[in-house]
Amino acid sequence: MRVLLQRVTSAQVSVDNEIVGRIDPTASGVPHGLVALVGATHGDTESTAKTLADKVWRLRILDGERSAADLAAPILVVSQFTLYANTAKGRRPSWNAAAPGPVAEPLVEAFARALRELGATVATGRFGAHMHVELVNDGPVTLLLEG
Repeated sequence: MRVLLQRVTSAQVSVDNEIVGRIDPTASGVPHGLVALVGATHGDTESTAKTLADKVWRLRILDGERSAADLAAPILVVSQFTLYANTAKGRRPSWNAAAPGPVAEPLVEAFARALRELGATVATGRFGAHMHVELVNDGPVTLLLEG
């Protein structure tokens, strides 16, 4: 599983011009939130999802080297199979390393559920939909986590 994590001041995801997920940390009195773009590969398990969720929740990348857990920062989780693109050959990416939808969807849901169980406020995109993600990356801070 891969998570591309971005520190943001705001973020939202829309499907067919309808906002399906939004975080606005400053409205909650928190300076930052996180956007987690999540991709699953073959062999990932619910345990993998839980481990990475815990890492995201506790990673000290917010103000004053604090974590989302320290600040109760909101998190927007968006499925992103393209994190497993193979671009080694030619000009057309291969998606063979990405888990198929029936495998990946429950893993992305497990990731979001694990964050909620840890105490996070979580918004999500819509799995398999063509989504428009808008965010204001702060720093910018962008990290790639793998599990």
